[in-house]
Amino acid sequence: MKIKKLNLTNFRNYSKTNILFNEKMNIIVGDNAQGKTNILESIIILALTKSHRVVNSPNLITIGKNSCKIQGVIKKDRLISKLEISLSEIEKKLKIDNNPIRKVSDYISILNVIVFTPDDLEIIKGSPSIRRNLLNIQLSQISKTYLNTYNEYNKILKNRNEYLKILYNNNIADKKYLDVITDKLIEKAVIIYQSRKDYVDLINNYIDKNYNYISGESGLVVKYIDNIGLSDYSSSNIIKVYKEKLTKNYSRELQNGMTLYGPHRDDIIFELNNKDLKIYGSQGQQKVAILSFKLSEIPIFKNYSGFYPVLLFDDIFSELDIKKRNKLLKLINVNDIQSIITTTDIKNINKKNLDNAYIFEVKNANIERK
Repeated sequence: MKIKKLNLTNFRNYSKTNILFNEKMNIIVGDNAQGKTNILESIIILALTKSHRVVNSPNLITIGKNSCKIQGVIKKDRLISKLEISLSEIEKKLKIDNNPIRKVSDYISILNVIVFTPDDLEIIKGSPSIRRNLLNIQLSQISKTYLNTYNEYNKILKNRNEYLKILYNNNIADKKYLDVITDKLIEKAVIIYQSRKDYVDLINNYIDKNYNYISGESGLVVKYIDNIGLSDYSSSNIIKVYKEKLTKNYSRELQNGMTLYGPHRDDIIFELNNKDLKIYGSQGQQKVAILSFKLSEIPIFKNYSGFYPVLLFDDIFSELDIKKRNKLLKLINVNDIQSIITTTDIKNINKKNLDNAYIFEVKNANIERK
């Protein structure tokens, strides 16, 4: 999977920009606040339909304009697809090969991306919701079943929470209806639990090897933490344990007016030699751990979709010493993987790692290949 061409119209500080990418490595160099990250952000939106930086579309539109457009030409072997996203203050329009797409689930997975940004340190440092979001985004790219199931789970969860409030405030409300909602919630939860557990297990097949190659240390593992206490992820056991948990805590949920247990409360933990990196890891260790996680996703995406994802790495070299920088580039500088990397400079980079790369320079929202 490769991005051959990217066109931006009135996106952020780019009024009109066309970029032809190398099918292997692309490095975008420039000072801060020149527009490097905006290019990666546009590709993320093209792939996932939303930004990793802002929620509201108006913030993405060039000041003084009413709308913006992101267009990309994607190559999968011999198949060429044209993706387009148009954003205005009131709507978002998706197109594949000039055909309007109404459902996001029919659009996502045409372009698969793995993203690393400086904010990704929050994956370890931040709240469980950030780590759940990481799993949801990645699984949604490789599994339409997961994406649809997760969306359905959230709708049922909302209904269950609303009915818990009705039951609390209305003594004559029918609890049997809550049982019907609960059974539907559990049905969806089974798929989510199993998908997340399988994904984390696959990550652990690669993550320590990547971490050791970059840092020289070993012992990195990711642990999946569900909040209903599962040890067996068979469907029958999940249904049994989840039902027991909800039944036991019915009074608590009634008083709180919300569902206190389920995959919407999951977490993952990064451990290095049995120590939680959130508590005991240095910032450098945390960054390499997250990079190792993202690198572990590359073969997983390939196995699921048949294509390698596009790697989008923003400001990847900060806080990495020269040795780690070159080891990382060596890992991703292979024939079948396309990478797009931003940095403020390429000093101290082994020239062999740049042999197949396109080097772009960005200055005042003007990008040129050097």
